Amino acid sequence: MPFSSSFDALLPGQMAETAELSGVRKATLDTLSSFTLSILAGAFIALGAVFATTVVAGAGTALPYGVVRLLAGTVFSLGLILVLVGGAELFTGNNLIVMAWASRRVTTVQLLRNWLIVYAGNLVGSFGTVVLVYLGGQHLFGDGSVGAAALATADAKCGLGFVQAVALGTLCNALVCLAVWLTLGARTTADKVLAIVPPIAAFVAAGFEHSIANMYFIPAGLLIRAGAPEGFWTAIGKSAADYQDLTWERFVVGNLVPVTIGNIIGGAVLVGIVYWFVYLRGRQAQAA
Repeated sequence: MPFSSSFDALLPGQMAETAELSGVRKATLDTLSSFTLSILAGAFIALGAVFATTVVAGAGTALPYGVVRLLAGTVFSLGLILVLVGGAELFTGNNLIVMAWASRRVTTVQLLRNWLIVYAGNLVGSFGTVVLVYLGGQHLFGDGSVGAAALATADAKCGLGFVQAVALGTLCNALVCLAVWLTLGARTTADKVLAIVPPIAAFVAAGFEHSIANMYFIPAGLLIRAGAPEGFWTAIGKSAADYQDLTWERFVVGNLVPVTIGNIIGGAVLVGIVYWFVYLRGRQAQAA
């Protein structure tokens, strides 16, 4: 392609080629770098979750449901902005590596290796942030309203049915990977930020499920339920017994597993494979 000084966004075909090259780089990155960058991504998404929880604290009775969710989604976008602009490895976004895999530039082993390393690193980064935020007593802020919001969010996520969680996970990562896809056409940091916010705000507002975000949201609620002082429960007018669905088993089996399955379907299949089929399969056939 001839050199161009244009600042126009890349066209979808060029975005597909960029996604393929990015997939090759990600899948061949050394283990230590991948794991370190994935810890950062887990922490970044967790920071977005902290921001969202804080913003909606106490807003449920003052604002309509949809407005509260829109606020939460808009500020939660911070997480993916940090990942994509700052540079980090996020499992849900890395589902797009399937485009390089479908072009036979990445092996199945390399694909699954990346997903496993990054998923594990995201978990470490997310949970590390949970611990720091809990030790900081952030759940006590606002007379306990921040902790109450965290508990309500975690409890609702643990109460989902398996099929429902898969479906919500599918819808979520379709939007997340579309946000990543849009940034591939960006020329500037401002372009990237503007491309990220609407899809991410949409998935949070709609109540869709993101596996890595849930690595913060649910453990945060679990730690509060297990260790919050009596004064906290008095302030919010609740007790730990009011959150019966909030258990480690429900977190892993009832939420994390089905949501992860849904995320892979939404990101790898509905976005990655579809765009590969449209823009890159013809080139593969010519090469053959």
